[in-house]
Amino acid sequence: MAKLREINTLRNQIFAGFTITMIVVLAFAGVFIYDRVSDLLRNSAEKHIQQTAVQANGRLDALLDQIDSLTTQVATDANVQKLLLKEASGEPSNFNERQSLLQIVNSYMAYTSGIQSIELYTMEDRLFPLDDISLQSRVPESWIREADRLKGRLIWVGLDPRQSDNVLAIRQIRLIDRSYSAGGYLTVHMNRDYFYMNEQASGGGERSSSEFMLLADSENHAIASDMPAEEARAVLEQTGSTVSIRGEQFLTVRLQSEKTGWSLVLLTPIQAATEGISVLRTAILVSIGISAIAFLMLTLLLSTMITRPILKLMKTMRDARFGGLKPIPAAERSLASIEIRELNHTYNKMVSHLNELIQVVYEKEITQSRTELKALQAQINPHFLFNTLEAFYWSLDDKGEEELARIVVAMSGLFRYVIGNAGGTDEWVTVNDELEHAKRYLQIMKMRLGDRLAWRIEADPELTKKPIPKLLIQPLVENAILHGVEGKLGTGTVIIRVAPSASPGIATITIQDDGPGMDEETLAKLKRSIEGTQAAASSKGAGIALSNVQRRLKLYYPDAANSAERLEGLRFASIPGEGTSVSFDITIPHGGGRYNDDDLNR
Repeated sequence: MAKLREINTLRNQIFAGFTITMIVVLAFAGVFIYDRVSDLLRNSAEKHIQQTAVQANGRLDALLDQIDSLTTQVATDANVQKLLLKEASGEPSNFNERQSLLQIVNSYMAYTSGIQSIELYTMEDRLFPLDDISLQSRVPESWIREADRLKGRLIWVGLDPRQSDNVLAIRQIRLIDRSYSAGGYLTVHMNRDYFYMNEQASGGGERSSSEFMLLADSENHAIASDMPAEEARAVLEQTGSTVSIRGEQFLTVRLQSEKTGWSLVLLTPIQAATEGISVLRTAILVSIGISAIAFLMLTLLLSTMITRPILKLMKTMRDARFGGLKPIPAAERSLASIEIRELNHTYNKMVSHLNELIQVVYEKEITQSRTELKALQAQINPHFLFNTLEAFYWSLDDKGEEELARIVVAMSGLFRYVIGNAGGTDEWVTVNDELEHAKRYLQIMKMRLGDRLAWRIEADPELTKKPIPKLLIQPLVENAILHGVEGKLGTGTVIIRVAPSASPGIATITIQDDGPGMDEETLAKLKRSIEGTQAAASSKGAGIALSNVQRRLKLYYPDAANSAERLEGLRFASIPGEGTSVSFDITIPHGGGRYNDDDLNR
């Protein structure tokens, strides 16, 4: 057992694992090699047949395009159009006019071999040749409707129902001078030999007598075939990639023409496709044997190259248990492979990251301890202040100082709102709470400024119930009084407005004053100040309060996930001599709010 532990190394495991895997692969390869090579040769034969079929299909498309082009020329011939237009106008063509079509049709037929005849029909009777045979007696009604539906495109019917040696096609003739309305029909009868393509598909060279090609129409009637009719029908009745003819198996490739819907079938004997399989199988087995020997030797070499740097890395990690987390020196990684260097580099990054995390956790622990200490100190019963203010209130009330008593009550509410619940669980309040807090502050400032201060609050009742971070409105009101009302001669007015925004899910809060206002340069400095790009220049500390509100807005509304657009924080509008307005947006939670009850614990 101890001996087994000594040889149970990663190098030996890699070598043994790859050796066993190769033995299993060779065993299965020896059993299934014949079938695999047979499939390979079969796929190669099918690919060759597929290429031949594509060439034959291209030849078929070329033949079809030739007939389509010729019939288009006939349908658009000026004399044909003139006669059909005359017939459509209710004027029958005379004998000489119809007889002139013979020369026109023969001139077009001279350009293409394989055309048996071309016939022209009005919407009612046959125009050429000169007899009274109707179109319905020559072409099935369903194909006539299909020609009407395709509006002038050539339709290949297949074998002629009346003459099985011919192939029939039909197209509707559109009258150019009557806005391309239907004027008649053109039928073309082709010899079946026209579609025989095996010699052309084989490039004009000799082909095996056991290879066959079959062209069938949409109803599985053989149009062109180099095999007996009974065998052709048997092939068309069979499906799959192989068919049986006279007990012999054939590989088949079937292509369907997009122009006609006809099927092109090519057949090659399986036996001919798999000739030479024994020689190829022997060559493959020899190649597998040589590859196996080379693979085992490379496995031994690679396992040694892989495990040696890993052992060095393990030693470094083992030493780290006693001397702290230390990176691997660069000198020990210079000769390693790319993967091992990447592994060492990742290890060094992990060591650096872990050391940083340890430092961060240590600093967080210290910060948390200090924060908890400050929180405990802040919770040392601030009620003594409220009790003192309450004593002042009763004392002033007894003396009849009602106005001073109201101011004391406002101050008590102001302090309670600001320093109440020192544990920090009331970061979110309602808009109404914020407005009440601003109202108490305005009452106190009203006593100091007297008639110089006027104010009003305009708020949508539905929005007063929505959540908002605490202490956002009062600092802006204080700023409006400090720089707006106090900087104006006479009475100054402060307006607090809460209204829905034009964007859905957004409410806008605006604090407006009618003070002296600011010019563009002063306004630009103020904006840079609250963004932290320039130190606040105000001696009254307005920049600090506005910067605090701006930072808190960005913290509480980082990307406005519930709104259609990103919130921008504080926005300023000021006109010298008319006043200044400061506004910001808050999100309106959908369906009762995005915050739980603890967020509104007041």
